[in-house]
Amino acid sequence: MTTKRFLPKGAKARLGKGMPSNVAYSPDGMQLAVASTIGIWLYDVHSGETHDLLTRDTGTRPDADRLTIYSVAYSSDGSTLASGSHDQVVCLWDVATGELKNTLTGHTHRVLSVAYSPDGNTLASASWDNTVRLWDAATGELKNTLTGHTGSVNGVVYSPDGSTLASASWDNTIRLWDAATGELKNTLTEHTDWVLSVAYSPDGNTLASGSRDETIRLWDAATGELKNTLTGHTDSIMGVAYSPDGSTLASGSRDETVHLWDVATGDLKNTLIGHTIYVNGVAYSPDGSTLASGDYNTVRLWDAATGTPKKTFTGHTEYVIGIAYAPDGSTIVIASGNYNVRLWDAATGTPKKTLTGHTDRVYSVAYSPDGRTVASASEDNIVHLWDAETGTPKNRLTGHTETVVSVAYSPDGNTIASASEDKTVRLWNVATGECKNTLTGHTRSIEEVTYSPDGSTIASGGRDKTVRLWDAATGELKNTLEHPGSVYSIAYSPDGSILVSGNRDSTVRLWDVATGILKNTLTGPIGIVISVAYSPDGSTIASGGDDKTVCLWDAATGALKNTFTGHNHTVGSVVYSPDSSTLASGSGDGTVLLWDLS
Repeated sequence: MTTKRFLPKGAKARLGKGMPSNVAYSPDGMQLAVASTIGIWLYDVHSGETHDLLTRDTGTRPDADRLTIYSVAYSSDGSTLASGSHDQVVCLWDVATGELKNTLTGHTHRVLSVAYSPDGNTLASASWDNTVRLWDAATGELKNTLTGHTGSVNGVVYSPDGSTLASASWDNTIRLWDAATGELKNTLTEHTDWVLSVAYSPDGNTLASGSRDETIRLWDAATGELKNTLTGHTDSIMGVAYSPDGSTLASGSRDETVHLWDVATGDLKNTLIGHTIYVNGVAYSPDGSTLASGDYNTVRLWDAATGTPKKTFTGHTEYVIGIAYAPDGSTIVIASGNYNVRLWDAATGTPKKTLTGHTDRVYSVAYSPDGRTVASASEDNIVHLWDAETGTPKNRLTGHTETVVSVAYSPDGNTIASASEDKTVRLWNVATGECKNTLTGHTRSIEEVTYSPDGSTIASGGRDKTVRLWDAATGELKNTLEHPGSVYSIAYSPDGSILVSGNRDSTVRLWDVATGILKNTLTGPIGIVISVAYSPDGSTIASGGDDKTVCLWDAATGALKNTFTGHNHTVGSVVYSPDSSTLASGSGDGTVLLWDLS
C-alpha cells in the first residue's frame, strides 16, 4: 500500500508499512493501533482503512532506526495512546489529532512494554534496562523506578483493581509489585526460560504468563501459587490475552498459531491457522467478539467465538533487502526477510502478487530483460525462477552450498549469474536450468554480481575486499580491483566504461573498467555503503547504506547533489526506474520509498 500522507521530503510514495510488533484496541473498539518499525498505524476496525500514522521526525542521526515502536496502550478514555520504542523513550500521542503530547525519558535501553493503570493516572513502562518505571500520566513526571529484575523486562500489566503491577522478564521470573508503593510483593519462579508476556483475568484472580519454555502458566494472583500449566505450543509464547468475560485465554506463538484455551479446564478450545510467520501479539476487542493477532507481515481479525477469519490488514512487510524494476517500469519486485517475493504496482503502490516457495529470507531479485520472468536468490541456497505474470514457479536452480546473496541476468536473457556466501559465482542456462560454469577465486562471501551492459564481462564484489572481473564467455578472470574494505555493491555505468562500488569503508569508488585504475573516491557524511546504482542516463550515482540515507552523486565530478532522509533503518537497495524519473530505495524498516527525481 502506498501512503501519501506523512511521506519524507522528496518521496512520492511508500510501499509497505513496516513490520508490526504489537496491537491494541481503543476502549470503544472502533480503532486498532499497530506498532511498527516506522511508527504507529491506526486502523478503522470496521472499514479496514488506515486512519492515521503516528510518527515523529528522527532527523538524520545514525540511530534513526530507533523510532521502531515495540508496544502501544490506550488510556482508559481513549484520548491518549502511549508507545514504547527502541530509542529508550515513552511517547504520549493525542489520538484525535495525531500530535505528540509528551516524551518521557529516563530509561537507558529500549522500552518493550507500556500499560496504563485502570484509573488512568499512572503509566508503567518496562525496558531492556531491567527496570519498570511509573510515570504520572498527566504531567509525565517519573513517580517511581522498580528494580530487582536481572534481565530485560518484556511485559508489564496492572491488575484490574490497580493495586498490583505484574512484570515479566528474561530472568525467567514474574514479579508482583505494590502499585502504590513500588514494593515487591511476590516473585513467581516456575518458568524455565524467558517470560515474554503477562495478562490478568478480568476478575483479577488469575495471572497468565507466556514463556520461551513453550508453556503458559496460570497463577493465583493473591498467593502466587501455580494453578495450571497449559502446553501445546511448539515454540515461544509471545503474547497472552483474556477475553473480556474471562472464559477464554488467547495465546500467540512463534509457532505461527494462535491458541484459544478454556480457562476453567485448561483445555485447548481452538487453534487459529493463517499466520505464516510467528505471532507477536494478541488482543481482544472490548466487546469480546473479535480477536486481533499480529505477525511481522499482517494483522488478522478473527471471530472470537468461531475462530473464522474476519479481516486481514495487509501491506506490512518485513525488512526489504533487494528491489528491482520491471523493464517497462510498471512493477517493482521486492525481496524481503519474510521468505517471500512481492510484486507491487509502481504507479499505484498497491500489492499485485506474492510469490511463495523459498524457505528462508530472500536477498536478491532480478527481472529478465523481456520482463517475463523474475529470479530470486535466497538463504535457502536456491535461485527460483517465477513467471512474472502469473507468479507460478518455472524452475529451481540448485547447486550453491550456502546463501545465494545476489542474482543477475545477462543482457540477452540467456544466462543467470548467481553469487553466494560459498565464495562462488555460478552461471546458469536459463532455458534448461543447468549450471554452465562456476567461477572461483573469491576467498570470502560474495555480496553482489552484475553483467556489463554489453554482456561480455561479469563483475563480482565481496567481503574479501575485491571486485573481480570475469570473461562472461569463458569464465576466465580478467582483472581484480583491490579495496581497503568489504565490497557490498557494484554497478556499471550505462556505457560500461565505469564500474562503481559501495564499500564498508564508507566510500563510493569509481573504476575505469578497461584499465582497472581508480578514477574517483566519493566521500561525505555517509555510513557503510550497502547499495549503489547508476541513473540510466549515466549522470548520477545513487547510494544507500547503514546511515539510513539515500545520496545522489554527480557521476562526472563526484559532488554530492542531494540527500534523501526518511528511512528508519539501513538502506539495503537502491534502483532507478527505467525512465529515470523515480529512485526506489528499500530498507530494513520494511518499506520501499519512491523518490521523485522529475
